[in-house]
Amino acid sequence: MSVKDRIWINECGHLNLPDGEVCTAPVENSVSGNIRFTFPVIYQGNEIENIFFEFKEGKVVKASADKGENLLNELLKIDNANILGEFAVGTNYGISQYTKNILFDEKMGGTIHCALGSGIEEAGSKNKSAIHWDIIKDMNLPDSKILADKKIIYEKGKWKI
Repeated sequence: MSVKDRIWINECGHLNLPDGEVCTAPVENSVSGNIRFTFPVIYQGNEIENIFFEFKEGKVVKASADKGENLLNELLKIDNANILGEFAVGTNYGISQYTKNILFDEKMGGTIHCALGSGIEEAGSKNKSAIHWDIIKDMNLPDSKILADKKIIYEKGKWKI
């Protein structure tokens, strides 16, 4: 994933509360690889669990879920909803319990979240979609890490820089 020439935004309570995330918009065609989201996700009252995505050249090319897979596949058919519009790291370690309320959960320290669909314009995103759907991953799990320039900067839910 590339964030070249994109802006990182510190969400510190100006747009919604509680505060606690640092986010950006990936370059639209740059995301490649696999990710599994370990927290259940709610979309318009419907729960989707254990989501897996495979990305190639910025688009979801394979998706699965243990629960709600049909809905997941329908959402991915929406124009540009298969493109990653946001990447963010939760920084509020005062939130320690998953609640299924996205405005709290996406800020939880020790997590990341990615949003499919519309990107963050202020960060430089050019992707437009009818949805912006945040999906959260627990980064406190073994082998959970973020690398920048091939160096570990975040591991097991903690910053290393």
